[in-house]
Amino acid sequence: MHLRTVYATGDPALIDSALDALTAEAPGLLAPQPGYQGFGLFADRELGKIVMGSWWETEEDQQASDLRLRDRRTALLGPFASSIATDVWEAAVYTPPARLGAGAGFRMLRFDFDPASAEQMITAARESVLPALRETPGFESFTLLVDRAAGRGSAGALHTDRAALVASRGPSAAVRAAGVPRTGVVIRSLEEFEAVLLHRPEG
Repeated sequence: MHLRTVYATGDPALIDSALDALTAEAPGLLAPQPGYQGFGLFADRELGKIVMGSWWETEEDQQASDLRLRDRRTALLGPFASSIATDVWEAAVYTPPARLGAGAGFRMLRFDFDPASAEQMITAARESVLPALRETPGFESFTLLVDRAAGRGSAGALHTDRAALVASRGPSAAVRAAGVPRTGVVIRSLEEFEAVLLHRPEG
C-alpha cells in the first residue's frame, strides 16, 4: 500500500477555516478515486500545522489521484498555508485503527536510516516496536512509512484521545530508547497532533 502525505504550515489564526474546508470536501473528493483506501487529517492548531495522509492500493492509483486532485488541494490549503510539502511513501507496517473519531491523538516521528538496512529496520518495527506499543493504554494503531531509496522514514501512532496520547509519552520514549540502537535510525523530528478527521471508504 502507498501513502501520500501533505505537511502544511501557516498562520494559526487561519487554520480552523482551512480544516473546516478540508473536512467538508476531502472525503467527497477522495472516495471516487480508484484505489482509495483511507484519509487522515491532523492538526496542531497552536503552532499552525496541518498533516494529511491519503492511502492508495497501488503507486499508480496514488499518482493518478495526485494529478486529479493537486490543484483543488492547493486551493483548499491556500488561504492558510505559507508552505506545503508533499511526500510519497511505502506503507511497510500498518495496523488499521478502530473507527476513531475526531479528538484522537497522533504522534509522528520522522527519521533517517541506512537504505541497506531497510529490511532489518522494518522487521524490528514489526516484531519489537509494535508489540511494545500495543501494551500502552489507549494505543490504537501504528504505521511505518519508508522511502527506501532515500533512506527516510516516518512512524505514526494513533491513541484514543488526547489524554491517552499524553499518558503514552513516557512509555513511547522507552520504546524509542530501546529501538534506536537496534535499528540505527537517526530521529529528525517528533510531533503531536489532534485527529480532525479519519475517513475510510464504505464496505
